[in-house]
Amino acid sequence: KDATVWYKPSEEFSGYLYKVQGVVEDVTNRVVDHIHHGPYRLDWDNLMTTMDILETFEENCCVTCYTTAGQLWNIIVPREFIDFSYTTSYEDGLLTCGISLDYGEVRPNFVHEFNHPCGWFCIPLKDYPSHSLLTGYIQTELRGILPQSAADTAMSSILANLYSDLKKALKT
Repeated sequence: KDATVWYKPSEEFSGYLYKVQGVVEDVTNRVVDHIHHGPYRLDWDNLMTTMDILETFEENCCVTCYTTAGQLWNIIVPREFIDFSYTTSYEDGLLTCGISLDYGEVRPNFVHEFNHPCGWFCIPLKDYPSHSLLTGYIQTELRGILPQSAADTAMSSILANLYSDLKKALKT
């Protein structure tokens, strides 16, 4: 009820491009502050276990490393992502986009994942400026020994749950 998830074959790799969209009851800056790297994400996103900024190029441009917990009774083992991330104004809202990098050594006990070009658009609703339309485009290549059907099931539910968890976090 919080978000709609669509997917289609990716043109970047053999997996899927996911689109997730829903209305969030808060202003765009606060929504993006909560989904972007930084102190808020670890407080509400139970999937995230660490999130570190490895290098900053300018205020809204950096390389981040984050790890996720195992999923589906640890069928999907903990994952590590190293992404280049950039956030900028877009129309009346914000755009944050990123792509994974090969950057340093992979931590032991994690599968190193790869995000193909991804992005989040967050714009205020015209009739309700205190509400935002949050749209994400995600292309995560889940590596390791994992059936594609398990990855597809996990991604859809993870993205849908992200909205309900985000809404709870924004109300506090």
